[in-house]
Amino acid sequence: MANIKHAGNPIHTNGDLPKVGSKAPNFKLIDGDLKEISLADFQGKKKLLNIVPSLDTGICAMSTKKFNDFAKARGDVATLTISADLPFAQKRFCSAENITNVKTLSLMRSRDFAKDYGVLIQDGKLAGITARAVVVLDENDNVKYTELVPEIAQEPNYDAAIAALK
Repeated sequence: MANIKHAGNPIHTNGDLPKVGSKAPNFKLIDGDLKEISLADFQGKKKLLNIVPSLDTGICAMSTKKFNDFAKARGDVATLTISADLPFAQKRFCSAENITNVKTLSLMRSRDFAKDYGVLIQDGKLAGITARAVVVLDENDNVKYTELVPEIAQEPNYDAAIAALK
């Protein structure tokens, strides 16, 4: 269990992020076409997992836009934003914000991803959705970098996440 904050108030996740050097847990998430997507769908690519509570908030939207800008020049990286939003809402957000280099994935059918990655919020007003985190994986799904943002209202360390992809 990790301790984080939401608007300065302590909240907790169900566990811890995967350890650097470990194999990333597989996942099954839902894309904008309601298709089930797994980690294996990105085999052979580096992966940047931008885990956010909801794209309907300023910080989540900002991080997705910043990682989208990064991804424009990095075809070797699968840049994924993962949230509790429905795929329809994710699709509308991407269309409205001209997000074309990030693949959005939804927890719509299961919270297993959030549990397996240790980011499921257990208490407080946001219980049941994900904490803000970044996980970077290499081409073989080994964890290269993790960040659990200590305050939900803060942005992740973009530079550190991007540096881990080199």
